[in-house]
Amino acid sequence: MGELGQIHQLILHLFGLRLAFNLEVILMTWIAFGLVILFGYLCARKSALLPGPLQALGELLVDQLYQLAEDALDKELAVKYGPMICALFMFLVVGNWLGIIPHLEEPTKDLNTPLSLGVMGFVIAHAAGIRSKGFKSYIKEYMEPIFFMAPLNIIGELAKIVSISFRLFGNIMGGSIIILVVSYLTYSILLPPFLYAFFGLFVGTIQAFVFTMLTVVYISVQVK
Repeated sequence: MGELGQIHQLILHLFGLRLAFNLEVILMTWIAFGLVILFGYLCARKSALLPGPLQALGELLVDQLYQLAEDALDKELAVKYGPMICALFMFLVVGNWLGIIPHLEEPTKDLNTPLSLGVMGFVIAHAAGIRSKGFKSYIKEYMEPIFFMAPLNIIGELAKIVSISFRLFGNIMGGSIIILVVSYLTYSILLPPFLYAFFGLFVGTIQAFVFTMLTVVYISVQVK
């Protein structure tokens, strides 16, 4: 049970600042990147008019995500933001599934990962809003219905980052703790395989989808 609080960090001192890097999260993140890139390479390696199983799976996944993006945005914006949406979903799915593999952990159970992705979605959504409406119209929306509501509207926008990030972090971290505790209580014999299947595959996939779709919705709200 001691591994619950065990963190391997790289500490750097730069310009008087103490920078701490979680080495396990960085490693798991790059493993997830590598697996996503490998999956894309295998899907496209022998592309043909009559697709094989991997190509069919890749095309189905991309097509469904583009369709969801088109429903929330429009055809032009779906083409623009579709690659980011596909990459985000695939990274989250693979990252959430890593905990199923022995000796690997989910990078999303460290708050820094979902928080950084939440900030990324926030910046992209508001940049898209400014580009779509113009800066003046964009700022004016924060003054509605009355100008002194602007601070509350700004806080409401910032709260979206907290909401989307902590939802993903809480579900993945909570599932990891439950699996770890039950594994120690049952000596990893009976329940853990079912828990891994539930929290790793099912909850991990659902949370990846929810995070991705919320990001799409935030972009849609800003551009419309």
